[in-house]
Amino acid sequence: MKKGIVICALLVFLSVASNVYAHPPTDIRITFDSKTKMLKAVIEHNTKNFTNHYTKTVEVKLNGKKIISHTISRQDNHNTQTVYYLIPDVKNGDVLAVEGYCNMFGNQTKKITVKI
Repeated sequence: MKKGIVICALLVFLSVASNVYAHPPTDIRITFDSKTKMLKAVIEHNTKNFTNHYTKTVEVKLNGKKIISHTISRQDNHNTQTVYYLIPDVKNGDVLAVEGYCNMFGNQTKKITVKI
């Protein structure tokens, strides 16, 4: 009985400890160029080893509807992941949302209202 409790406690500790260094992206800076219809998103996600702990997925929504889901194999550098997308259907007043997902834990979402 005591051995089972110790094993359970150890498993809980290890699962919590493995997520201590995992964290979601801290911010997303979004810009939209109305002339080229290009969306740029700089996802801030500081990590020591960007090949093992990185921004794995980026999703883009236009007025609440998912239009892009992009899976990434590793982050650009230790601090950020930058992505560019052509969004030809955007009109004045539309809302673009970008969500970045950490491959280990969590996500971050930011929105902008397009002004053309």
